Amino acid sequence: MSSAATVGFENVTKAFGAVVAVRDVSFEVAPGHLVTLLGPSGCGKTTTLRMIAGLELPTAGRIRIGERDVTNLPATDRDVAMVFQSYALFPHMTVLENVGYGLSVSGRPKAEVKERAETTLELVGLEGFGARLPSELSGGQQQRVAVARAVVLEPEVLLFDEPLSNLDAKLRRRVREEIRELQQRLGLTAVYVTHDQEEALAISDRIIVMNNAVIAQEGVPRDLYEAPADRFVADFIGDANVLAVTIGAIDGEHAEVRIGEARRRLLHRGLAPGPAHLAIRPEGIVLTADPEASIMAGRVRRASYLGSHVEYDIETALGELFVTDSDVDRIHPVGSEVGLGFGTHGVTLVRD
Repeated sequence: MSSAATVGFENVTKAFGAVVAVRDVSFEVAPGHLVTLLGPSGCGKTTTLRMIAGLELPTAGRIRIGERDVTNLPATDRDVAMVFQSYALFPHMTVLENVGYGLSVSGRPKAEVKERAETTLELVGLEGFGARLPSELSGGQQQRVAVARAVVLEPEVLLFDEPLSNLDAKLRRRVREEIRELQQRLGLTAVYVTHDQEEALAISDRIIVMNNAVIAQEGVPRDLYEAPADRFVADFIGDANVLAVTIGAIDGEHAEVRIGEARRRLLHRGLAPGPAHLAIRPEGIVLTADPEASIMAGRVRRASYLGSHVEYDIETALGELFVTDSDVDRIHPVGSEVGLGFGTHGVTLVRD
């Protein structure tokens, strides 16, 4: 494989007429890392990916791949390869011909093309499938052919545009694990676009959450989940109960936070005393059968058994809370009174 390269964006903006798709975005992808661009439709993530590929050129700012300034270079002059959502396999070509196509059009000798295509098919677990047509493969196998076709070019950067959206949920999990394992084994620099937060958490070294053409937050998956910067990130990455609270006295990095009638000492995260919002993950709420011994009382409105856990909707004085509980042996029935407490993780102050 060729050496993995850094990808750098410096104050990049992309406008389509009066519509700004990406606004003053800066970030860096370290060599050999997989970074996911995550966000809702229209947030700018796909436009950002297309600018790395050279399929769109920025209106302002600078883009680097490795030591090269590629800001105004077309796609043909960049050492990148993309795996598309639609796979884009040639139906009349065999799997081997599909994988070797990019090498063939670049004028490589036939023997070299065949050898490298066969080697790459082995890498993605499709040894012996070279003579088949795409129509003879499953959806997951077709996706692996699309990955092989990109990897065989030994690009500095590998790009993924919603690569699993055409697969069912169970297959998505397996293929994303295969993509991650291959990326790590080959040491590829990869940029991955998805709107699926679970997918992003599962495969990424870092996640860049985008909203309304800008970066809302960037960080490792655990930081984004446990310490979201604002209400948007808290709600977009996983489920979150967002409650209106009051920040009281501040002592160093911590503050006393009033949650209804309860008090909790939390990191203030730069927020000043006064009204604020608290994000609580569903698993950050602890249920008990004794409302009197808890910091908050509630009534079960819905209880859904999902095998590994139970999901509850709980009516409280602060509004309805969504709670997950791993205790499947004791399910609180609908209509029962419960007590609620807060765990040590998944409870954090957030900006609006």
